[in-house]
Amino acid sequence: MSTRIAFLKGHGTENDFVIVPDPENVIDLSPAAVAALCDRRAGIGGDGVLHVVRSAAHPDARDMAAEAEWFMDYRNRDGSVSEMCGNGVRVFARYLQRAGHVAEGDVAVATRGGVKTVHLAKDGDVTVGMGKALLPEGDVTVSVGERSWPARNVNMGNPHAVAFVDDLAHAGDLYAPPPFSPAAAYPDGVNVEFVVDRGPGHVAMRVHERGAGETRSCGTGACAVAVATARRDGTDPAATGTPATYTVDVPGGTLVITERPDGQIEMTGPAVIVAEGEIDAEWLENAIR
Repeated sequence: MSTRIAFLKGHGTENDFVIVPDPENVIDLSPAAVAALCDRRAGIGGDGVLHVVRSAAHPDARDMAAEAEWFMDYRNRDGSVSEMCGNGVRVFARYLQRAGHVAEGDVAVATRGGVKTVHLAKDGDVTVGMGKALLPEGDVTVSVGERSWPARNVNMGNPHAVAFVDDLAHAGDLYAPPPFSPAAAYPDGVNVEFVVDRGPGHVAMRVHERGAGETRSCGTGACAVAVATARRDGTDPAATGTPATYTVDVPGGTLVITERPDGQIEMTGPAVIVAEGEIDAEWLENAIR
């Protein structure tokens, strides 16, 4: 391992990431290494790691290399692998632009949730084609303390349970994963969103992200919330033929989510690179021993 490893730090609506450029996939990012990098006191700090790899160089993305040159090998803060991160893919695309790999306009990014189309606009916002939501059938319940709520099961390439509450404070501290039932609904865990109404087409949310705890924002979660809110409101673009757009406030900012009649979902929001530097490889090796 080189004595120095390049990194950048970025965020999308304050969902923050350590970015590790590694085009040829030569850096061993073990779960312990990811957790060390994301440690907010002893490391760089972040909700996750964006490992930037050419698709052809990674076994999980080689079959997508013809569609997308770059693969977002996303890791949660605890080192676990995740299928997709909506805020992360916007920041990932911003990094590709900063590094000169892509220009304004459309870029394809490979993820474990499939190839995503990202649009880098001149005004600085980034729009991501998030694909279609799946709405598994079956009742789901989430709980915090003595309170429990019915939740909508929404899959955005990763699993979500969306609960509508009277007050976001009812979600508690969200340090630990909120209990859910039945267990079979989410065998690999779940992201849990708590949602309140702010006005027509406007909601606010808090989220416990699987493997990360409460985060300032969750892109796939905001998409799941928009879909769940539309269905609660009796709106299905596939039936009406009209797109449904929701403004979703998260603790770190605002995202705009549009579900189109063909089921495709687009998410628009900011993506910012705030710093870059070098990781000391000796520190990293010592941190994971």
